[in-house]
Amino acid sequence: MANVSVYNMKGKEVGKMDLNDAVFGVKINEHLVHMAVVQMLANKRQGTQKAKTRSEVSGGGRKPWRQKETGHARQGSTRAPQWKGGGVVFAPVPREYSFKLNKKEKRAALKSVLTSRVQENKLIVLDELKLDEIKTKKFKEVMDNLKVEKAMVVIGEQDQNLICSAKNLPAISMAVADSINVYDILKGDTLVLTKDAVAKIEEVYA
Repeated sequence: MANVSVYNMKGKEVGKMDLNDAVFGVKINEHLVHMAVVQMLANKRQGTQKAKTRSEVSGGGRKPWRQKETGHARQGSTRAPQWKGGGVVFAPVPREYSFKLNKKEKRAALKSVLTSRVQENKLIVLDELKLDEIKTKKFKEVMDNLKVEKAMVVIGEQDQNLICSAKNLPAISMAVADSINVYDILKGDTLVLTKDAVAKIEEVYA
């Protein structure tokens, strides 16, 4: 069972905490992690690109010149791909890029990423994270106290003061414990969890 230090908002160590091996100590499955990232990126694609083929461009209904004895190469239409203003060969058409992973694969991928953060010493646990007002400067001070620059910060439940305070920090992303995903965790160099976020993650995924 992994044992990690717990820090306060001033960056001082205030205790230790055991993490559940069923979530933070599993065998890492790199293939599922890769698939989870590919799925996230694929699901974000709009798939709305479109170009016209020779059957869709206007004009070109008439053969430009007779087949033989002109000195030109034979042509059937001025809208063939080799002509200016002609259609595109194998033109892209709107399509759906998204695909699905089953629940067990998603859970295994998430556990693998959480475990990797523990093994690489890139996991920080906070005893609590609260702000009395929306203040980016104060939130930045907390991150500086923890010596964190680029991070994913996960809290136990919705807190508008924290979420709004972190919005203007491009290197910091915020999430609630029940909405975390593999891609967002990997984007940050460090994963910062509050104690109540750890409890909720273990409750859901253990």
